[in-house]
Amino acid sequence: MNNKYINIYNNLVNLTRNKDLYKNFSKQDTFSDRLIFFLFHFAFFLKVFKKNNKKKVLQEIYDQIFKYLEFSVREMGYGDATINKKMKNYLNIFHSILEQVNNWETVSDSHKCKVLSDFLNIDRKTSNLINYFDNYIINLSNNTLNFYIKGVGKDKF
Repeated sequence: MNNKYINIYNNLVNLTRNKDLYKNFSKQDTFSDRLIFFLFHFAFFLKVFKKNNKKKVLQEIYDQIFKYLEFSVREMGYGDATINKKMKNYLNIFHSILEQVNNWETVSDSHKCKVLSDFLNIDRKTSNLINYFDNYIINLSNNTLNFYIKGVGKDKF
């Protein structure tokens, strides 16, 4: 397998492990919740870098990230039929998230709150998550795509 973009995947996984993201959950977080955060991070990543990078490179990143994700799901012990079904579901969720974050900077905080609560089991105000993702976008904008390809960072927002 081509590991050219493994650092991007590892960065996204590290960001998803941030315990502060799960403070407002109404139930204990699950693999699905963590995956949703992973997909949000990846959607923002693509959103920021699509402006100044070649579509071919971003398509390669997209393909590799979902291959890595599929391998992670396989490691959990699911069979081929289940994995195909789950991956189709994850791709549909990702494209829904991507559509919602496309104009993130221009929508109101209440709309951002609704977007987050539509995808996550959150029972309280989501202002900390809105601030987190706003800061994440700024952080992505302050770095180059090559920065994320070359290494794994320890980002905290």
